[in-house]
Amino acid sequence: MDLKKLGKKQTIYLILGLVVVAVLAWAFIGAEIITRNFNREQLIGTENRQELDISSIILTETKEDKKYWEIYAEKGYYNSDNKVVILENITGNFYSNNEVSMSFESSKGTYNEEKSQIILYNNTHIVIKDGTSLYADRLVWSGSDKDIIADGNIKIKRNRQLLSTAKKAIINPDYSDFKIIGKTVTKLYDLKEKK
Repeated sequence: MDLKKLGKKQTIYLILGLVVVAVLAWAFIGAEIITRNFNREQLIGTENRQELDISSIILTETKEDKKYWEIYAEKGYYNSDNKVVILENITGNFYSNNEVSMSFESSKGTYNEEKSQIILYNNTHIVIKDGTSLYADRLVWSGSDKDIIADGNIKIKRNRQLLSTAKKAIINPDYSDFKIIGKTVTKLYDLKEKK
């Protein structure tokens, strides 16, 4: 191509066109170099990752023919990266000697697979086998041999004999006793019949 035969205006357009083509080529080559391993790096390790989004889920823990707990949730989500199951609208039972010792319901909760820990959040209601009823904002169960910790707006009722409020409650592992901690108010009622 003879630049002398082209007009001044056409020469400027040709040079600008070549500059644009060179810049675009440089951008595409640069992008390829920068992002070459980007998708591969994101996918490394994901071949073993599991994700589940489930309706109507049941989880249980049983060892040596002994059931420790069972949970039913309307919805559940699990990601194997953090090994936590997120649960919604939960009901369930904790067991002692293969008998239900404590039942519960809660609007939200989690089960941590690595810690074997159940945490119940929001509108948590617990009923112990002796008839004691406990309401809490949060309940943490960390194993059949560990205390159960309940936190936030604790309200405890035992039949018609006891009404207690507190900031925190600790239930022993066999569900037979509990202690309340923090600013507490307790009312005891005598149910003896008057003759």
